[in-house]
Amino acid sequence: MARIDPLQRDDLAEHADRFALTEQFMGFVPNSMFTMARVPGLLESFQQLASTVFMNGLIEPALGQMVAQVASSAAGCRYCQAHTGHSAERLGVSEAKLADLWTFESSEHFDDAERAALRLALHGASVPNAASDDDFAECKKYFDDDQIAAIVATISLFGYLNRWNDTMATELEESPTEFGGRVLAANGWDVGNHGA
Repeated sequence: MARIDPLQRDDLAEHADRFALTEQFMGFVPNSMFTMARVPGLLESFQQLASTVFMNGLIEPALGQMVAQVASSAAGCRYCQAHTGHSAERLGVSEAKLADLWTFESSEHFDDAERAALRLALHGASVPNAASDDDFAECKKYFDDDQIAAIVATISLFGYLNRWNDTMATELEESPTEFGGRVLAANGWDVGNHGA
């Protein structure tokens, strides 16, 4: 149960365009947006930052969602694990590949470039931070500095979202809950652990 009640969409008409854009990308409007709307200016600022991180053209959107999923897994945020996996699937990442995100180092579904980015996500989202010079050296084999900065921007955005949603115990929406139960549950994901 959410620790703070989200505002109702019908009461947030000034954000209708933002909600429509999010719904187009994700297939639904996250409940986190309805709690962010309680802080004047936060929802607008967050959506601008998220748009910059996800729509900068520096890395493939599917890779961005997988980076976000691994970062959220490192942080233990069930809500964001389900969201990012669900979004990656909507972008065409196979169910088998998403199920193997937890074992990306050894899975045949990932190439060396993806492994380097996902390793940086895992280490960069860990507390304490475990990102190393070796992680960056490996990424530089496949990505330029701008692309690596975009990967770190994704990790950082999800640092904020992981804290927001776990602290607020944001209620997970129906379609990402279904995705989590179908794809992530075999690896220990359980919506019941969210916010606990």
